[in-house]
Amino acid sequence: MKLSGSRFLVTGGTGFIGRGLVRGLLAAGAHVRSLDNDSRGARTRLDDVVGEPRTRLELVTGDVRDPAAVAAAVAGMDSVLHLAYINGTETFYTKPELVLEVAVKGMMNVLDGCIQHGVRDLVLASSSEVYQTPPTVPTDEQVPLSVPDVQNPRYSYGGGKIISELLTLNYGRKHFDRVTIFRPHNCYGPDMGNEHVIPQLARRLHGLAKATPGVVTLPIQGTGEETRAFVYIDDLVDGVLRMIEHGETLGVYHVGTDVEVSIAELARGIGRAMGREVTLTPGPLQPGGTPRRCPDIHKLRALGYAPRVSLEEGLRQTVRWYVDQMERSAT
Repeated sequence: MKLSGSRFLVTGGTGFIGRGLVRGLLAAGAHVRSLDNDSRGARTRLDDVVGEPRTRLELVTGDVRDPAAVAAAVAGMDSVLHLAYINGTETFYTKPELVLEVAVKGMMNVLDGCIQHGVRDLVLASSSEVYQTPPTVPTDEQVPLSVPDVQNPRYSYGGGKIISELLTLNYGRKHFDRVTIFRPHNCYGPDMGNEHVIPQLARRLHGLAKATPGVVTLPIQGTGEETRAFVYIDDLVDGVLRMIEHGETLGVYHVGTDVEVSIAELARGIGRAMGREVTLTPGPLQPGGTPRRCPDIHKLRALGYAPRVSLEEGLRQTVRWYVDQMERSAT
């Protein structure tokens, strides 16, 4: 699907990844409507969209659990990018019913709105959490999806994403010309919120560094040998836009990097971005934590995707943003 001149609805458009995709679509010449209740995002994230691109941006306040609001937002669009969801590991444990409500009601409302208004192109944002503890690393898109323990509220997030994928693919066969799914892997960058590992470590390190001269000792969850692969927001946006333009119908694509990094390495990298040396004190890992996760991204590479931002450079920009925010709030 061509980007320039096309009309896209982005649900969750004022969230971290949503904001990135809105800006990427506008830069490509698209017209964009964002639907968000701003419960986790903020319209101010798009204040830097000015000039001509601003004329192609429409911000709508609404909840994806409201079928009328979703149907009205879908009307007149060529494609829908469905990102609206409840994120943040702490929320998975404390509000699992809300996570699932937004997942299921939001997905059904998007599908119904598309069918009602004849929108026949749909993109779903899923997650690496759908396979939780993958049997192979690096992990390709064919790995079986799983909910290891229905009693663990953490899996409300991955379970909701699995339901969303099933609905998208099975409705897609009947009612859409094309549906595609992307599974982001640990996307990060400035203004990503405070619930994820990089901002959490950065905020804690900043506080400890101000109080402690020399080497900073940082308590962490787990041993520090747990691994992830981190993708900078600009690279993720590039990957998703390539999938929108060239992805096959019913296609599922990992978006990330294939550079596996331990949490210990990550913490030391955040310390270097602050100009401080870090040592780690291991602690208990929350139930449901995954020892290793790193995607195989060959499918997206075949569409021309190539991550460009190194973890060192991405951490430098991200940590600087969080340090600036903390310094301003302290004055």
